[in-house]
Amino acid sequence: MKYSILLAALVATLGLSACEKTTVNNPAPTEVLVPGPAGPAGATGATGDTGNTGNTGTTGDTGNTGNTGATGATGDGVAVPGPTGATGATGDTGATGAAGAEGTKGATGGDTVIIVPEQK
Repeated sequence: MKYSILLAALVATLGLSACEKTTVNNPAPTEVLVPGPAGPAGATGATGDTGNTGNTGTTGDTGNTGNTGATGATGDGVAVPGPTGATGATGDTGATGAAGAEGTKGATGGDTVIIVPEQK
């Protein structure tokens, strides 16, 4: 449908452009018109209406307050430390060990003399 309307408009345009055009010569004006003074300004138009303000959304509900925790048990009010335990007994001292045997003396070295030759 849209192509048939477009085709018809194209055929009509070509048909009208192929016609011979008649030339009309208008006579030149004989008098020159000079514009007069400007008239008074027109009245100012009325101000348009202000649009409506949109509605404000509703506020959500406040959540519930949580439960208060239970109070701990109160002590008996007596602050007495427990008794100190007894000190343990001192252990026995061990026996002294026997003296070690004395070693034998080594032999004395001989009278060996080492002569180092002079270096040249």
